[in-house]
Amino acid sequence: MSDLLERLRGRGWRMTSQRRVVAEVLDGEHVHLTADEVHVRAARLLPEISRATVYNALGELVTLGEVVEVSTDGRAKRYDPNAHRPHQHLVCSRCGLIRDVHPTAGPLAGLPAEERFGFTVSGVEVTYRGLCPACA
Repeated sequence: MSDLLERLRGRGWRMTSQRRVVAEVLDGEHVHLTADEVHVRAARLLPEISRATVYNALGELVTLGEVVEVSTDGRAKRYDPNAHRPHQHLVCSRCGLIRDVHPTAGPLAGLPAEERFGFTVSGVEVTYRGLCPACA
């Protein structure tokens, strides 16, 4: 589990019923939902939740650093609740399925010091692409 709800409670995020439902929908592993998918799932739990409320809650979660926006090949942004556990993504080039992966080598292992051009690297985004079993 991503422990998103615990992290938000620990930060004192005002947990309205709408915000709680959005966080519940996002909580878990390999969760990479679009805003519309979050809205559909949240509406199953709280039918009166509006699309605008979902978008606002997602924006707040991104601003807080508790959720990360993931963009792949011009598709709709997806929201990843595993913001505090370093990981990379494996993306199906056909259907867009995204899985979190945790390679054993650090993300900078393939970037020698002389190729960093004096940069102090603060983050790395690596995306592996291929076909998922259903599309292969």
